[in-house]
Amino acid sequence: MTGAKRKKKSLPWSKMRIPRCEDFKQWCRRRLPILEWATHYSLKESLLPDTVSGMMLAVQQVAQGLAFAVLSSVHPVFGLYGSLFPAIIYAIFGMGRHVATGTFALTSLISANAVERLVPLSSQNLTTHSNTSVLGLSDFEMQRIGVAAAVSFLGGVIQVAMFVLQLGSATFLITEPVVSAMTTGAATHVVTSQAKYLLGMKMPHISGPLGFFYIYAYIFKNIKSVQLEALLLSLLSIVVLVLVKELNEQFKRKIKIVLPVDLVLMIAASFTCYCTDMENTYGLEVVGHIPKGIPPPRAPPMNILSAVITEAFGVALVGYVASLALAQGSAKKFRYSVDDNQEFLAHGLSNVIASFFFCIPSAAAMGRTAGLYSTGAKTQVACLISCIFVLIVIYTIGPLLYWLPMCVLASIIVVGLKGMLIQFRDLKRYWNVDKIDWGIWVSTYIFTICFAANVGLLFGVVCTTAIVIGRFPRAKTLSTKNMKEMEFKVKTEMDDETLQQVKIISINNPLVFLNAKKFHNDIMNIIQKENIGNQPLDEIRKYEQSTLVSSLSGVCNEEATQPCLNPKCSLVLDCSGLTFSDYTGVSMLVEVYMDCKNKSVDVSLVHCTASLIKAMKYCGNLDSEKPIFFESVSAAISNIHLNKNLSILSDHSEI
Repeated sequence: MTGAKRKKKSLPWSKMRIPRCEDFKQWCRRRLPILEWATHYSLKESLLPDTVSGMMLAVQQVAQGLAFAVLSSVHPVFGLYGSLFPAIIYAIFGMGRHVATGTFALTSLISANAVERLVPLSSQNLTTHSNTSVLGLSDFEMQRIGVAAAVSFLGGVIQVAMFVLQLGSATFLITEPVVSAMTTGAATHVVTSQAKYLLGMKMPHISGPLGFFYIYAYIFKNIKSVQLEALLLSLLSIVVLVLVKELNEQFKRKIKIVLPVDLVLMIAASFTCYCTDMENTYGLEVVGHIPKGIPPPRAPPMNILSAVITEAFGVALVGYVASLALAQGSAKKFRYSVDDNQEFLAHGLSNVIASFFFCIPSAAAMGRTAGLYSTGAKTQVACLISCIFVLIVIYTIGPLLYWLPMCVLASIIVVGLKGMLIQFRDLKRYWNVDKIDWGIWVSTYIFTICFAANVGLLFGVVCTTAIVIGRFPRAKTLSTKNMKEMEFKVKTEMDDETLQQVKIISINNPLVFLNAKKFHNDIMNIIQKENIGNQPLDEIRKYEQSTLVSSLSGVCNEEATQPCLNPKCSLVLDCSGLTFSDYTGVSMLVEVYMDCKNKSVDVSLVHCTASLIKAMKYCGNLDSEKPIFFESVSAAISNIHLNKNLSILSDHSEI
């Protein structure tokens, strides 16, 4: 008996496979994406556009690095370090080929709360003014960057822990309206925080619940203290930045190298301020001394980690959500895949490792990523090349920016947030597609500006999930009788040849953010399956009707793995069982249509409600030349038969 027990216990060990060299190589390729794309890198096709993009990106990294360091309440030089180390680390571990990681407005704003709380400005007079051995900076500045580095370190640890727990798959709970509202609200916070520099006012740090409104109350109460010179210079800088950037965007197809207006403005403003001595003549606040070089690494203060845990969670969640949205958008645009869990690891290590080099919390920024798109970047080599130019600035050009006015730097921040602020235009789209998502957007935005970005994000997720759970009990499915009637009409009214070339899929559940991604994957898997055109029709009809999206979680049945469509075939989606859909579901339905169109698969939708047709037409550029929506399956198949553009035998399945 004892021997039997021992044998039973030792059985799992006998089944364990000894790791081989090939397994280790596969693990390295999966966790170090740079090994995958670097081996296929084309110097002839990619090096030149990556170099040009890297130069343009470096200008943005330097300008935003200085600006977001000030936003994070630390010395501007630390923003240059935050534009260097996280970009290198993400290039090694990240999967987004067009994602520009570095200093980020939202994480900087969250980090500033911890810095101002633990090392307030009032303590500067109490701090010893002797310079430290690190770049000759004061003890006060080193204490402040210590807090910011601690937030970055703990936020990165949280992200790495989420990677270990494989929580990347849970990001489907964070819908596009929630991300849009959260980032727009946070951008509004950032603009508000820069008002004191734009107006040249002396203002205490105001944060906490309803701090957004207290700041404007303070401004209107002390409106007479506005510095006219700073206000005029801010308005001039904003006008120049917006005008030149719009011209660059309009003529980007005709010119390969756009004008680096951020850098030109910084140099021009610094030179003008130096020649006119604005600092002493008008009392204009300038950036000040920026030391050369990079200090040796030092661990962030571990004794304050418990005091910054709230800000660390905010940095981890907000930074990751904003970065993942950009990575997924990049992958969708250029047709490659991004692993959600791997992005947790990449951004986590970017924060953890960089915190040892005096870096503030980092994430991907929309403006820099859009810059990589517009300048034709191919891979992360563009980000690595930008790091070389940032190093040149740190060791040579940095000290020359002493005279850069703070109001100009604040103007660069505000204009850089244009991409987030214009997301207000999404409200019209959400209203036309799904009014519930419109309400979620508005309420999430209000919570964000009243409290903080992480609070708004949490509210949006909870609100969206609660509404969907409340709507799902009303979901109905097609009865067996109705399905048999539909099959009877198809088989009797249409000839066998036409039926063989069409795959009919019936959607029996609501299509929302919870199952939209799974629905898309299931449809794409069906299209990519091996063709069974050489089998007799009678044998094909023996397959049981499959269900692709059978539950709230969207789990696939085994029957869905049967072979299916060839390219150049037709797909009929029966939406009679689609009781309701949110913005994410409608967007995914449009994406399925566009993906099928790119694969030469004609898609027809039947039994669609008027609201669904209106939402789909508003949400995407559907083909206006061919009819897409039909009143019945037989009408859709009749249209297919008349077009005579299908040639591959297909099976008949049901969702």
